[in-house]
Amino acid sequence: MSGHPEADIYHRQGMGNRAGLGQAPALVIVDFVVGFADPDHFGGGNIAPAIEQTVRLLAFARRHGWPVAHTRVVYAEDGSDAGVFTLKAPSLRKLTETSPLSQIVPELAAAPGELIIRKQGASAFFDTNLAGWLAFRRVDTVAVAGCTTSGCVRATVVDALQSNFRTICVTDCVGDRAIGPHEANLFDMGQKYADLLTRAELEAAWTAPR
Repeated sequence: MSGHPEADIYHRQGMGNRAGLGQAPALVIVDFVVGFADPDHFGGGNIAPAIEQTVRLLAFARRHGWPVAHTRVVYAEDGSDAGVFTLKAPSLRKLTETSPLSQIVPELAAAPGELIIRKQGASAFFDTNLAGWLAFRRVDTVAVAGCTTSGCVRATVVDALQSNFRTICVTDCVGDRAIGPHEANLFDMGQKYADLLTRAELEAAWTAPR
């Protein structure tokens, strides 16, 4: 992302610094559900490759005992909890508790002890118990995977930072239905809200002597 044509202005303004990896990371996987893996519904772009990389990251997180949280967008069958978000994107109302589209993709299914968050907004933190769940486990760093980069991933990254967690956006474990918004939002998050690391870079940083 340092090769962005306008990166110099951010550098001159003192942005793009690293917050670093703390001592107690958690993995938050945002909305990798069947509907977002399917280009005929909410998917497309580079979401499928991001899921493939996240399978490997999830296995790593489990081996190292990181807390893991997964999110799903879930609305009531009768739409009684729908809000303005569904005016912008009415098809989200299809994501009900029992809809096949709202189920976590099988290859990333939650294991016992992992949190599954049901949300109606973009951020995994908004109107959920995620911040308290992480604080109880003394987490200081949140690694974010999921989709879409420009939507629910970005909202989660911003709220993680605002909750005072060191925040890592795992660049090859996040995806979007269009590549332009994916790349633009990665760049912007890297300047202001998160450290950008690939899966391999994050794994190397955690296992390196410190």
